[in-house]
Amino acid sequence: KTYLGRPETDGVRCSSMQVLGNALRLSSRPEEALPVHEAVLAFMRRLNDEEMIFTALGNVAACLSGLGRDNESLVLERDIYTRSVASRGVSHEYTILSGTNLTISLNTLGLFREAKALLSDQLLPVARQ
Repeated sequence: KTYLGRPETDGVRCSSMQVLGNALRLSSRPEEALPVHEAVLAFMRRLNDEEMIFTALGNVAACLSGLGRDNESLVLERDIYTRSVASRGVSHEYTILSGTNLTISLNTLGLFREAKALLSDQLLPVARQ
């Protein structure tokens, strides 16, 4: 059976798409996972579900990174962190996690000075609280 016949707003359909995308990405098949995660992201944007948009953006960023498209992934990681700070606050656990992911992306691209600044100026002071 497939979930294609279900309404687009059906939670089971969306959850199954996320599971499929994650399974493909974790099976080292990011080229197949990317369009699935992009479809989930588009769906979450239509629903205006901010929390799920963060998750979907992170999944798209992970796929892009897995495809070696690190610059594109970095753009999304920056967006996720900025939006998380704005909506959740700098000390929220998911904001710290997204900041850590951004730091890893910066480090991967050799942007060590920016990664160090993010860690020392924004993430570590919050983590020490």
